[in-house]
Amino acid sequence: MPPIVYRLLADLVVVVHAAFVLFVLLGQVAVLVGAGRGWAWVRSPRFRLLHLAAILVVVLEAWAGITCPLTTWEKWLRDAAGQESYQGDFIANWVHDALFFTAPPWVFTLIYSLFGALVAGTLWVAPLRWRPTDVTDATEFPGTSHQPADAPSVAGKTGPPV
Repeated sequence: MPPIVYRLLADLVVVVHAAFVLFVLLGQVAVLVGAGRGWAWVRSPRFRLLHLAAILVVVLEAWAGITCPLTTWEKWLRDAAGQESYQGDFIANWVHDALFFTAPPWVFTLIYSLFGALVAGTLWVAPLRWRPTDVTDATEFPGTSHQPADAPSVAGKTGPPV
């Protein structure tokens, strides 16, 4: 493959890496803000368990001393492209510089572990809601049909006949 292809793939890996990091960080912000504002979707098990799994992967990599596979892949692609530094596109440079800074490895392990504990702790602060508890919740969980028996239906009638 021509070097430009490797370079573009490396840039794509950086963008995917940044998206992962933003999901972990902004997902936690959304949970904390949403719990306070009563947003039902932040209690969705699908979202919350995926978010918890994402930070757990990072924490386990840090504890095991494993370099993130996305970082390894990006470096390999940059080597294959013949790149030694991040002199390329502004966005790729900015995203890369925002993600990577220098500190001893134990600092990152501590930060990741504390953030992972924060994510896990919010499971108690804003518990998962496995089933909607009222009609308004049912509309906030697309694809659910849970409706209390005494709640008005879409047609204005009460729940199932008894």
